[in-house]
Amino acid sequence: MSLCTTNKEENLVTTRKHGGHRRSGPSVLMALAIVMAMVVAACADSGAGDTTTSAAAEETTTSAAPEETTTSAAGEETTTSAAGEELAVTCDPVAPDTEGSLTMWERTGGNAQMVDALVCAWNGRNPDRPISLEYIEHTAMVDRLARGLATGDVPDLMGMDLIYGPQFTSADQLLEVTDLVDQDLMATASPGHVATATWEGGLYGVPLYADVSALFWNKDLFEAAGLDPEVPPTNLTELHDMAVAINGVEDGVYGYYLPGNCAGCNIFTFGPMIWANGGKIEPAAPGDEAMVTPDVIAPVLEWARMMHQEGLIDPAAQSEDGATFAQVFGSGNVGIMGTGNFNITLVAGAEGIEGQNPDMNFGVTLIPGLNTGDAASFLGGDIVVVPQGSERLEDAVDFMNFILSDEVQIEVYAKLLNMTTRTDMTDNPYYAEVPLLEDVAAAIEIGQTPFTLKFFELINSPQGPWLQMLQRVYYSEDDINTVITDAKAEMESIINE
Repeated sequence: MSLCTTNKEENLVTTRKHGGHRRSGPSVLMALAIVMAMVVAACADSGAGDTTTSAAAEETTTSAAPEETTTSAAGEETTTSAAGEELAVTCDPVAPDTEGSLTMWERTGGNAQMVDALVCAWNGRNPDRPISLEYIEHTAMVDRLARGLATGDVPDLMGMDLIYGPQFTSADQLLEVTDLVDQDLMATASPGHVATATWEGGLYGVPLYADVSALFWNKDLFEAAGLDPEVPPTNLTELHDMAVAINGVEDGVYGYYLPGNCAGCNIFTFGPMIWANGGKIEPAAPGDEAMVTPDVIAPVLEWARMMHQEGLIDPAAQSEDGATFAQVFGSGNVGIMGTGNFNITLVAGAEGIEGQNPDMNFGVTLIPGLNTGDAASFLGGDIVVVPQGSERLEDAVDFMNFILSDEVQIEVYAKLLNMTTRTDMTDNPYYAEVPLLEDVAAAIEIGQTPFTLKFFELINSPQGPWLQMLQRVYYSEDDINTVITDAKAEMESIINE
């Protein structure tokens, strides 16, 4: 999820009523439905819910556009671009197993609609080498790939949760593409995806799709509290003070929200507050240090404890494990909350599609740090990679360059109201009709992704040191420096095992 404005860190705001951003027309509504269906894909493997889907059970849909829609003899729906060329946007992504076909694996629980659309677009342009797409249960993907690498039964290319890039690149299980992909296209590729696809200077993948975290604020509650509804917080002190003003302004209303039992939700929305000030949480590899710059981390943790102790967060949030995380902001009972780009359409809906709270006015800005001008975002999603043993490296790289191309970035990613995976593609006509998407897209330029060989054990596990640390911060009186020291020791023990 990801995007740009001048002085983004301090002035990334929207001033229009959300309802006024909606497009009309059935094709656009289908596009909005796609985005709604990908709710919490940003956190699918980060614990903020699961959008597991099956390609066989879904129909990939398309958004409206001024282009002409036609149907080919093969039954594919296509759109005609400005250049007059047809780009297939729907098809059966399970192509026949022919001599020239490529096999591709992708995990469930991610953005299946986006991956289906990319494969259909490729297949329409490359009928002599179509991709046959197979979805692997996300909990079984790592084991399936490990077995395939051992037996030689691997796909020609595959989508992979970007968080696991370091684990596989460091083990020499992926083919390097550094000198093969188009460097001009890679120059503006999502930095978080590139970082996790890089090992010892070599590039092993490119972005497949992106999700980002951002700070949402309820303009209606701001106004009810006597705050300027067009001015979001730019630092944690302002966020606290605005939450105080909002808290209790109506029955059941709280100023802020932090989920208490969801490791992935917290790294997605609270982790950036630490990163914004230069803090580092996870160790990358054996011998690396965890919880670097405790002088930066401690004040952010003290701030989070204060937000709980002052009653600015609903006590019910302590049990939130991610199952209902994506619905919290749309309830209208939270003034300010970190969440993902998926919440824009989930909350607002569209004509013909029921949104959770379409009449609520809200804005989106970057997640701030301690000081105005410091901001960060969690950058999630998938990368497309080529496993060792694939004999179709050249074709796989062609697919990588295809999905990075200007045309696909605009006519597939943006048109379906997904985040573009290149930062220079966010200024496009589709986002212009949904200004909040333009706002949240700015996060891709500053987005970060944890880089570690043991993400699950360190961060995502409910029993891991990340969530255990936060629960002590949120719900105990333990000394903050002691909490940090304990988490640091546990993380370093895990990474060195």
